[in-house]
Amino acid sequence: MKLDSKGNIIAGSLAILIISLLIVFIFVFTSMNYIENENIKSNGNNYFKFIVDDYTNNLEVLQREAIEEAQDKVFESFRLIDSEDQIKKNLDKRLDEKNEEYAQKYGVNITSETLSVESGPSPWKVLFKVRLSIEKDNNRFNKVIEKNTSIEGLKDPLPPAILTGGSGISYYKDKIYYLHSLSRYIWMHGLESPESYLFATAPLTIKKCPYDPYTHHGDPDVLEDCLDKGYFHESADGSCYLCRLEGKGKCEHYGMEVFIQTHTPLTNETLSCSDHVVYHDHYNAKKINETDFDSLILDDSHRMKYGLM
Repeated sequence: MKLDSKGNIIAGSLAILIISLLIVFIFVFTSMNYIENENIKSNGNNYFKFIVDDYTNNLEVLQREAIEEAQDKVFESFRLIDSEDQIKKNLDKRLDEKNEEYAQKYGVNITSETLSVESGPSPWKVLFKVRLSIEKDNNRFNKVIEKNTSIEGLKDPLPPAILTGGSGISYYKDKIYYLHSLSRYIWMHGLESPESYLFATAPLTIKKCPYDPYTHHGDPDVLEDCLDKGYFHESADGSCYLCRLEGKGKCEHYGMEVFIQTHTPLTNETLSCSDHVVYHDHYNAKKINETDFDSLILDDSHRMKYGLM
């Protein structure tokens, strides 16, 4: 009887132990399965986030291409009446192509629309607003994306927009050669001494001047370096890039100016050589150095701005 009694006790203990181990096993298995499912869900979200980030990171490149396409039209003698609308169309076309590419590559549904193209507080950037919607499985992304795109390194569209490609203007090694075109433009507008701007030159590519404040241009060798490198300068009187595409020498936005450099022995008064003066404001000035063929022709306010008094 004792053996039976001990046997029963041992059997009962084993049963309790087995049941306990079974419960622990079920708990561990369930927990592992839960963790695995959570990881799958987490990995799925990370993959969707990668797609969103990859797409939005491409926007600035597409925006730059849209601006450059509008610039190329101007250099091909195409007249832009509304540069913002033209750039919006250029960008929407590229977005549609990119949406189809992502649909094929990632299986996502993307809709996009360029809401606006604007001149911002910096003349060196253009602000884009794009409405973007991306869907994949149960993941959704809806947002208006705002991105600034640099215009540095693009060509200055103002001269060809005003003078047109058939005027005789030419381009070589990052420089604009006006030849007779600018002199003819000044003569046709009834302005003084158009012959002073025969064979004038100007920078072709937009590069922000690093000499800040601008009064440093009066320091030794700074002006020479600025002219040699072909730098552009911020100006409240100059036109922004979007308005330059439309051939406007001046606009209500905060813009830029660049020096049109004459190469003449003449010392008579003629238009001050800042481009917004030549193309819009039309007031006269004199050479900084009358004995220098390549001297800038600047009025007192511009001389003060650049430390050249």
